[in-house]
Amino acid sequence: MPAQRARRHAPSVSAVLPAYNEEAVITETLRRTHAALAELGAPAFEIIVVDDGSTDSTRRRCDEVAAALPAVRVLSHPTNRGYGAALRSGFEAARCDAIFLMDSDGQFDPADIRLLLAQWTPRTVVCGCRANRRDPLIRRLNHRVFFRLVAALFGPTAKDVNCAFKLFPRGLGQGLRADGALVSTELLIEARARGLRIVDTPVPHYPRLTGKPTGARPSVVLHAFAELWSLRRRLRHAGPPARPAPLAPKAARGAATHPAKTA
Repeated sequence: MPAQRARRHAPSVSAVLPAYNEEAVITETLRRTHAALAELGAPAFEIIVVDDGSTDSTRRRCDEVAAALPAVRVLSHPTNRGYGAALRSGFEAARCDAIFLMDSDGQFDPADIRLLLAQWTPRTVVCGCRANRRDPLIRRLNHRVFFRLVAALFGPTAKDVNCAFKLFPRGLGQGLRADGALVSTELLIEARARGLRIVDTPVPHYPRLTGKPTGARPSVVLHAFAELWSLRRRLRHAGPPARPAPLAPKAARGAATHPAKTA
């Protein structure tokens, strides 16, 4: 009976997965995500994968999965525009009540969305917090230094700001500006301004087995600092905080209401 009640109150879900040169893992990631969402019993779901100008076969493999699984939608940037730009494209295209953000590099298990749904309400941002983070030391050090600075400039947000495993109301993802890694910080600052509740939930994290991470590249780090100061200036000159986000709407037409079985 509790499981039935949880299914009745589950939101429709738009999964947004950014992808850049993930040919080795993207097919498996999309199929696992589809299987996980099909098991939820949500009223509807869709999977939006955003190919951010990949130079390998990522786009082709996404298209192949989309041809087999109608719930999968593929968006593509002709050139690499950045992590935040890829997420913004996916957020703007979402049709369902809630957005489920997950990276496509295989470091998260999409079935763990159940850990986020356990905390879900239409006015809650549920943030995964990487338990036993499995990234190289340099990435962990960069993250620690950068987000101590974020906390000093903007105050508390989430325990693991950049964890790419989040569930939040669709409206919160509209109108963001960051093109790079600061998009998660901007999202949470906007949530706080709207009076949404921010909840941290530990989630398993796995080592990257294929591909090359881009988050520690000097150009990416420098761009993140540039966006940080730009966001600080914008907030200092902004008017009153944004009005509270409306309750999540019912699933829009076009989301998958009858999930296809995974092959």
